[in-house]
Amino acid sequence: MPSTTTGPRRSPLRLAAALVCAGALSLTLAACGGSGEDAGEPAVVVSTPASDSPYKGTSLGAPYDKPDVVLTDTDGEKYDLLKETAGRPTLLYFGYTHCPDVCPTTMGDIAIAKEKLSAKEQEELRVVFVTTDPERDTPEELRSWLDAFDSSFVGLTGSFDDIQKAARAVGVSVDAPEKEKDGTVTVDHGAQVLAYSPKDDKAHVIYTSGTTPEDFTHDLPLLLEGTEA
Repeated sequence: MPSTTTGPRRSPLRLAAALVCAGALSLTLAACGGSGEDAGEPAVVVSTPASDSPYKGTSLGAPYDKPDVVLTDTDGEKYDLLKETAGRPTLLYFGYTHCPDVCPTTMGDIAIAKEKLSAKEQEELRVVFVTTDPERDTPEELRSWLDAFDSSFVGLTGSFDDIQKAARAVGVSVDAPEKEKDGTVTVDHGAQVLAYSPKDDKAHVIYTSGTTPEDFTHDLPLLLEGTEA
């Protein structure tokens, strides 16, 4: 399974325009690098968008429910994912703040697209970032990092077991962080963004690494309307 390693931080604004991780569609979805696939991880079965699909993202072969999980937000309060995002268009992503490339790029691209929405639409949209590195990503660290992109983005942390279970429930591969001999920390995690419709609270569309800000800009209004994939 692909991995990312902790390294020097880069400017989120500069990263937002960069193309990272040669992600590809197959029966499983790549994460943000390349160190081999874990055969024990769940596969996400996807279908290539039909020519008449209104979305730039990829339609799932079968929709995914939101993970039934209660984590901790950046205010230190309990956050019930199902209740807090019920009936709202939601983007869900699993990553970590020390990620040198794909995580800040993805959040930056979503932030760019969100700015193109009306004030009302921006208020309706929920962008939820769940850390895959809870030992280092404290609520304070998450809030500071997410504020560089958009102060409305929701940051969640909790026990690694709960986070991994939630990720696997939607086919996202997440492995426990590992410290290497040189002191770097390897964090393996899937790089896909799941888009949940406000009509049924199910994910019908996903976005892999390499999705452009223009793709998100095109698709967010469709998501807000609950347009079928």
